[in-house]
Amino acid sequence: MAEAHRRGWNEGYKSGSESSASFSKSRIERLEQRVKELEEQLDDVKRVYEVDGHQVVDVGGYAYRWRGSKPLDVGDRVLLPENYVSRMKNGPGPTLGVVRKLGTTYRGPLSDIVGRAPATGE
Repeated sequence: MAEAHRRGWNEGYKSGSESSASFSKSRIERLEQRVKELEEQLDDVKRVYEVDGHQVVDVGGYAYRWRGSKPLDVGDRVLLPENYVSRMKNGPGPTLGVVRKLGTTYRGPLSDIVGRAPATGE
């Protein structure tokens, strides 16, 4: 009788622990999704698409200004100005980048995109 009671208690405890863990995991996933939604809403409110009349885009996680006449789109390949890191990594001259997002929430100084990159195969 004592063995049956112990086994029942252990199974009940295990079942309760698993249920609690499942509930906690589900709650964490819901909260993470809500945080993501709120971050996107905040991003939308703070995002600017032009600075001083010029388009602003995100390339590789950094904001750049585009002074060209035809606006850039997500996926466009561009040439970025040389900087200390790009010179060490890729050598002198402009570096290739891809527009990942239109606009920015960054409010500091912006570098200018050098130009559009030639299409692949050219």
